[in-house]
Amino acid sequence: MNEVNHLELSRREQIEGSWPPVDALVISVRQPWAWLIIHAGKDIENRDWFTKVRGRVLIHASKGITKREWSEAWDCVRHLCPEAWEKGKREIQAGTIERGGIIGSVEIVDCVERSDSPWFFGRYGFVLKDPQPLPFQPLKGQLGFFRI
Repeated sequence: MNEVNHLELSRREQIEGSWPPVDALVISVRQPWAWLIIHAGKDIENRDWFTKVRGRVLIHASKGITKREWSEAWDCVRHLCPEAWEKGKREIQAGTIERGGIIGSVEIVDCVERSDSPWFFGRYGFVLKDPQPLPFQPLKGQLGFFRI
């Protein structure tokens, strides 16, 4: 698979509900991290692997999460970015966060091994820009990048 992505979701596709976008590239991200990317300024997605992917990708919110993982994630967020933690506290009602589908899109503009972002704590960080929420679309996730 060619790792360079040229997906552009047009406003027309978003408004008219054309689904799925043609040859869209998707990455699954566990909650609450996916929500933080789309709604709270998380500008790095940490991974153990490098990517050459650049351009707009869809963000798939993974379905599975335990109460312990949820709690540990928010404890981490509270220390990394208190503003994002406060926003999550205000906007997410218990049990209502979207899981198991597409929640938005974001541009991947780089893959780095170092960053000044408070969100960077992995071996590699996918640098994210211009998050765009999308109406929730249920979809089974996969590991790594995948196409729909």
